[in-house]
Amino acid sequence: MRFALLPIAALAWLVNAGAGIPVVDRPPATPPSTPIVIAHRGASGSRPEHTLAAYELAIDQGADFIEPDLVPTKDDVLVARHENEISGTTNVAQHPEFAARRTTRTIDGQQVTGWFTEDFTLAELKTLRARERLPQLRPGNAAYDGQFEIPTLAEIIALAKRRSAGTGRTIGIYPETKHPTYFASIGHPTDALLVDQLRAAGWDRADAPVFIQSFEVANLRHIHTMTRIRLIQLLGATGGPADGAQPSYAAMITPAGLAAVARYAYGIGPDKAMLWTGEQPSALVADAHRAGLKVHPWTYRAEEQFLPARFRGRPGHAGVRAEIRSALDQGIDGFFSDFPLDAVQVRDGAP
Repeated sequence: MRFALLPIAALAWLVNAGAGIPVVDRPPATPPSTPIVIAHRGASGSRPEHTLAAYELAIDQGADFIEPDLVPTKDDVLVARHENEISGTTNVAQHPEFAARRTTRTIDGQQVTGWFTEDFTLAELKTLRARERLPQLRPGNAAYDGQFEIPTLAEIIALAKRRSAGTGRTIGIYPETKHPTYFASIGHPTDALLVDQLRAAGWDRADAPVFIQSFEVANLRHIHTMTRIRLIQLLGATGGPADGAQPSYAAMITPAGLAAVARYAYGIGPDKAMLWTGEQPSALVADAHRAGLKVHPWTYRAEEQFLPARFRGRPGHAGVRAEIRSALDQGIDGFFSDFPLDAVQVRDGAP
């Protein structure tokens, strides 16, 4: 995708984006490697997302990385939830002892009403059970409601290490820091919590089986000064990061914007729609590679409403498999999917 000349604010961001930040630790150039399959919230098309069961199934299906979205508890333990508001992903509303904690918060400029992880200790969260976030879309997942706890980052790390040893292949983790500016503003900063826990696990190198991702910029630049772990700048098809550290995502995917991202990040995680201009490939993958960035688009899902029109109306999961194949043909370096079995099979050459 290409955009018009950047406004003054954007130019200032590009000039200052790398000030005082060490160069990204990149391995020597090697031949193109096999694209990695990232299990988006686990095998979330088949089990309730962000549960150990979803991560276990994703590993069984061949995923290279499992992805936890991380939010803090009241006692600053990182746990895996899509959002810190948990009424849609847990049975908290069925716990009368927590009824008074329902409240309204402003998060990244949006008012949200419900129950929030930062108001619960880990011990309290462990009394809750996970629920399927999209029950009408994924009724098979809803059959597992009430069976699984909310996992901690520590439990996910332990799972990845145990399954790596058991399978003989490296299972990595791909954590996303959710709303880092918001959490820092309420006294629960997450950058150091995450880096310290990864370091304690022995993961503090550019070749560690870890990628850290964020839709914000300032926290990735901060994390880049704290660890050599590879960082991925997430990009939306519209708008811009909530921290206001850059003018827009559109400005960040120009060649100049990508060069600035490459000062602190190892790669980008764009909305999959950004790989296309209509039905033709955009310049994004080629431009990112020229900037030295890997490209890991998100998120490939089998349900019709998540598919571009040209891939709909096909039997079973044929639509998402064709969509993944079209992205692989552009030379992407990895991709997120709710259906890692399909993702792995297509990546490995199956029709």
